Amino acid sequence: MSYSNDSYQRPVASTPYIRMGDRSDPGEGHAGYYYGAAHQVNIPAAPRKRTSLWIKLGIPVAILVIIAAVVGVVLARRHSKSSPGSAGGSSEGGSKGSPGVQGLFATSTDAYFLPVYPTASNAALYVRPTFTPTESASAAWPTDTYSPTAPEVTSVRPDHPRLLAPAHKWAALPDLIQKDVYLKNFHDRILANASDYIQLPPVQYYLDGDSGILDISRQVKQRIKAYAYAYRMTNDQKWLDGAWAELQNAANKGPAAFSPDPSDAWNKVHFLDVAEMTAAFAIAYDWLYDFWSPDQRSSIMQSIIDNGLNVGLTAYTDPTVSYAWWTGGNEVISGNWNCVCNGGMVLGALAIIDNDQSGVAAKVLAQAVPNARANCAKGPSSDGSWTETPNYWYFGTTGHAEMTSALMTATGSDYNLLTANPNFSLTGLYHMYVYGMTSLFDYADHGPNKYSSTANSMMFYATAYNTPMYMLYQRDRFDAADPTAMFWYDPTVAGAWWNGLPLDHVFNDAETSWASMRSSWTDNTGLYVAMKSSKLTGHQTHGDLDCGDFVLDAMGQRWAGELGSGNYLSKGYFSSGEGDNATRWLYYRKRTEGQNTLLIGERNQLADEAAPTLTFETSGTAQAADPVLKLPSDSAAFVVTDMSTAYGFQS
Repeated sequence: MSYSNDSYQRPVASTPYIRMGDRSDPGEGHAGYYYGAAHQVNIPAAPRKRTSLWIKLGIPVAILVIIAAVVGVVLARRHSKSSPGSAGGSSEGGSKGSPGVQGLFATSTDAYFLPVYPTASNAALYVRPTFTPTESASAAWPTDTYSPTAPEVTSVRPDHPRLLAPAHKWAALPDLIQKDVYLKNFHDRILANASDYIQLPPVQYYLDGDSGILDISRQVKQRIKAYAYAYRMTNDQKWLDGAWAELQNAANKGPAAFSPDPSDAWNKVHFLDVAEMTAAFAIAYDWLYDFWSPDQRSSIMQSIIDNGLNVGLTAYTDPTVSYAWWTGGNEVISGNWNCVCNGGMVLGALAIIDNDQSGVAAKVLAQAVPNARANCAKGPSSDGSWTETPNYWYFGTTGHAEMTSALMTATGSDYNLLTANPNFSLTGLYHMYVYGMTSLFDYADHGPNKYSSTANSMMFYATAYNTPMYMLYQRDRFDAADPTAMFWYDPTVAGAWWNGLPLDHVFNDAETSWASMRSSWTDNTGLYVAMKSSKLTGHQTHGDLDCGDFVLDAMGQRWAGELGSGNYLSKGYFSSGEGDNATRWLYYRKRTEGQNTLLIGERNQLADEAAPTLTFETSGTAQAADPVLKLPSDSAAFVVTDMSTAYGFQS
């Protein structure tokens, strides 16, 4: 691509594009285009008119040619297995065989902890996803007798537990565990995790820069859930004692020991810490309510009120305090902060409301639920993509699912948290397509370690939106063995999640547009290409200058990947916003040259002006029941993005 500079030192050139698609004629490449797809990648050679350009472009082009060669090998291998007559359309059956373990589809995990599926189909098991019970399926959950005709957010069921896991589900678990291989697998792993935790001292406290005690709070929550589950299932006193030790430590030895504010036990300036700790205490209070002494219950409740709900109520009612920003005010805060913070407040309030003499629990619920409906529910865009990043999807949906589930089990209603955004149901699809053959298409910021946030929201949404595919997909994942799975998993689910699922999909909201293409849903050595073309602002200050950014997986490796987050403590990383002159764009991992896209004149893409367009075409190939997909010879997909506006050009 030839270019010069205008009077503002901006590059001027013909319209820049990046194309990723299936090409039958490799000779049709043009300078300024990248070609690629889940079926074929052709990358034109760089122009060699001047030595200086060859030096600048030769190395990256050589790398791209290597990638193209790798993909060519994959394609030759794939097409050698293809049969033109074996369309990848939906099917209810398949060749006979056994999945290895009856009812447990994934026989192992690969180096990336992704499920490895058997190579033989099973017509009886690999049907379309369904919740219809079969003769071999376990009994469904017993009907919940608490079903108020006119639910009120401040009127809760009279018994405990009431959060996520009401008593009738606890009572049914022992029998279901014996009948369902997935519940048995989750159960065993949760107990194993609890056994690991109990060998450790209570979580040690330290202040981690601007992130405060977020990881500490999440560790406490993770342990409390495991201990409470283990105690209710085994009646072994050590789990109750372990939970109490963690609670005492968290209540008495938090940041107050090194904070200038002695009343700031859970680091309110970084409110996520308060929310996660409040949720941990709420689960401990509720799940173990019948086993605490009156003094212990009173102590836990007082910590929830003093360190959690009172601080939260100030955030809702006084927008001038620095830690209230996540409530939104006149701005929609659609990211994970709003979901997690409101979720913690809702769980804490629901747990204690009928014993709370201060009245703060009722006041918090009156604020938190409508706030979450106006903000958290807007987390997915109209195409289902999470408005922040694929990694923050975990935090956001975990907060949303826990909060909504707790409201439903405690009061009998979701208060439109599931329907306020008519496209929320699509966010499970987003999570499935954004996962490649090795890992996520992990564009933009990644956030802290995800060890405490699973994708089990998929199980909750599967029931909430009657989409069994989500539950079938998540139950095979390494992060599924969390106590939430024991209550969100429906043992009547059946079928293969991939049966009838298209290989390619476009997410076409201008704010979050991107496309996903792959050669198989069940072969982790296949080909995966994903590319984004969205606007560069409106992502809760977690985005990159990355129009045209892409990743490529092949042969079990990621060949074109992402650099991820910069240092969150770097000067101006968040505080300077997302506009063209933001300090954030001075950091390599955030600026255009740190992305898999075109760099012109060594200058950043224009954050404020970027309004790229995306064209997507696919042959519509869908995987059938057979886990070994035999692709038709004409299977193809491509995506083209016009990035002109990101560089200051007029189309």
